[in-house]
Amino acid sequence: MDWLSAGWADFRASPLPSLAYGIFVALLSYVILGALYWAGLLYLTLPMISGFLIVGPFFAIGLYEKSRAREEGERIGLGRMLLVRGVPLGQLAFAGLMLGMLVLFWIRVADLLYALFFGLTPFPGAEDAFINVLTTPRGWTLILVGTAIGGLFAAFGFALSLFSIPMILAERRDALTALGLSFAMTIQNLAPALAWGAIVAVGLALSALTGLLGLALVFPVLGHGTWHAYKAIRRFDS
Repeated sequence: MDWLSAGWADFRASPLPSLAYGIFVALLSYVILGALYWAGLLYLTLPMISGFLIVGPFFAIGLYEKSRAREEGERIGLGRMLLVRGVPLGQLAFAGLMLGMLVLFWIRVADLLYALFFGLTPFPGAEDAFINVLTTPRGWTLILVGTAIGGLFAAFGFALSLFSIPMILAERRDALTALGLSFAMTIQNLAPALAWGAIVAVGLALSALTGLLGLALVFPVLGHGTWHAYKAIRRFDS
């Protein structure tokens, strides 16, 4: 809760850049959902939302930069948040690629799970797929199994990404080292990491209930809070 409070304090300090950053992420989410609808893959919405737990920290780098600058007594605007200076872009890109591949792998597994429960038949379309999943015993079982497997993917990806992107920004670590250290820091501080993961999950759920409009506020507050989570656990471990 201290991290969440610190994230809220960072948001309130010149809130417009953080809010604009959150609006950008919300609009990007709408673009992705529109692409899924256009491609006839809207049934992948739920796996994509769980995948957001994995790649979310990567998209929050500008929020980390604002929190870092505020710790040093600086005040930065939206331009510097979107174009963070002096970061190892190659390492960030490699970390983002690794996390993105994990999300794509989970989406493929979700596709295969549907085929396992409903057979290798031509896909009925998003509307019929939702009806199959929500109104049939096989669909209810699929929800339970898919939630369990998706939870494992989300937990593993969350542990890899939670501290790796802030670490690349603050310590100029290479991507593989940052991903490994993030996983180790999460495992060694499991209780607070799980609590923070639960807060993030609740924030995403609230955003989904508002049609992703709440993401404009929730994402920047959680992004700033994640920076303080990284700093607190890094100090504790050292």
